[in-house]
Amino acid sequence: MGQALRPSTLVPRGFVVDGAVSDSEATLITVRPASKTGACPGCGTRSDRIHSRYPRRLADLPMAGKPVRLTVVARRFHCDAVLCGRRIFAERFDEDVLAPWARRTARLDHIVHHLGLALGGRPAASFARRLMLPVSNDTLLRVVRRRGSPRFVPPTVIGIDDWAWRRNQRYGTIICDLERRKTIALLPDREPATAQAWLSDQPQINLVARDRGGGYARAVAKALPEATQVADRWHLMENASRAFLDAVRKCMRQIRAVIGAATINPDLLTAAERIQYEGYLRREDTNAAILGHSKAGATIKEIVRRTGYSRGLVRRVLRGQRSDVFRVRESSLELYLPWLDAQWAAGQRNGTALWRQLKSQGFCGCLRVVTEWATRRRKAEKVDGSALSRAPSARTIARLMTIGRDDLSKSETVTVAAIEGGVPLLVEARDVIGAFQAMIRKKSLADLDPWLERARSGLVTSFANGVVKDRAAVSAAITSPWSNGQTEGQITKLKLVKRQMYGRGKLDLLQARVIGAG
Repeated sequence: MGQALRPSTLVPRGFVVDGAVSDSEATLITVRPASKTGACPGCGTRSDRIHSRYPRRLADLPMAGKPVRLTVVARRFHCDAVLCGRRIFAERFDEDVLAPWARRTARLDHIVHHLGLALGGRPAASFARRLMLPVSNDTLLRVVRRRGSPRFVPPTVIGIDDWAWRRNQRYGTIICDLERRKTIALLPDREPATAQAWLSDQPQINLVARDRGGGYARAVAKALPEATQVADRWHLMENASRAFLDAVRKCMRQIRAVIGAATINPDLLTAAERIQYEGYLRREDTNAAILGHSKAGATIKEIVRRTGYSRGLVRRVLRGQRSDVFRVRESSLELYLPWLDAQWAAGQRNGTALWRQLKSQGFCGCLRVVTEWATRRRKAEKVDGSALSRAPSARTIARLMTIGRDDLSKSETVTVAAIEGGVPLLVEARDVIGAFQAMIRKKSLADLDPWLERARSGLVTSFANGVVKDRAAVSAAITSPWSNGQTEGQITKLKLVKRQMYGRGKLDLLQARVIGAG
């Protein structure tokens, strides 16, 4: 049989229950310490001479669906040590039971701390009220801040990356222990000097996974010259895709010429397309002015001074990256396109009927969106000269040239064939990028040198030059099992925590919640 339940087992360790009263709102329990003596906090001498008693009112864990209030009859003792500066001292309890001056028991404070870590301030306060633990959101955040973040085990393999305090304006740095899969530090900015100072205190680190930015590369090279740097494989794949997109943008004039869309009839454009076309004509005037200065031998800095345009704009024009006519917006039909394609292939060509079926699946768009899609699809089935009268955007062309031919419509297949026949440099760039991505997937380091020789002459030369500058890290990315994917996941978690706190996520609080929760 089990032991009999005693009242003292319901209160924190080291106390004896003297009385208990329960009403409709709370349970009030009066307790006293079980020990006969107290230790002086100044000299540690134990004393049994009681000077006086006083009540301490505490909050404890709820019981039977009601909040619990403890009244501790605490004592003051005389200190008989001759050399001690204290004559009278208040009774102290174990830190894991009741801290000095605390208004909550240690076990309740532990629960409050974990609520704050998991939910933040306001959501945790709402949840705590449901648990019969009345505590304010400010108190929850103070508890989290007070306990701070624990000390971490010195890592040997880390990932480092930046994260946005505010996108395009202010950034911080996150450092993760890749072996233990946890965040160990948050830095207030992404300056190389800040990262270098932190890395200099961790000489045991022998591998650093990072993004393609040069700031962290310089910081690691200065602070840990013997450490291996690993470029993030996802960023390498994304940089390669972006390099091909830039190549397509450079070739847009030739693409429009080979697919018969070099001349645009404004009378056939919709209102939205006409606005975009007028913007294109203005961009062409700007491009012509910048290219004229460049042909005259002016440097980028001189062109910026003469024209007043930004340096980034001038660089994009000189690289041929501002020649798109139309911009394509993401459609609300994006998630339903596979289903629509299947219905179209099955012979369902009525836009209104398709829209009604989509509504039953949760589609929130209007009828016009579906009927316009059906009209465009119907026109796409007609393979003639008029189908090629408008050139797709550079992003669309890059997608069409890199997906499987079985996924293309008839007009898209004709478009891709025309581009491949008329712009061979773009086909070569696609093959070069495809070879690089295959090399990353297969982890074939032996193919790197031949790829560099092939890529240095063509439309993706700048991407190849970037690989050459960061060659050691790229080689390590191909051969090493480590990458920065874990750090990217921790950044997602960090952003979620930051948004939960509605702007109150200062660095100390973010560190306490992100690092302390681990």
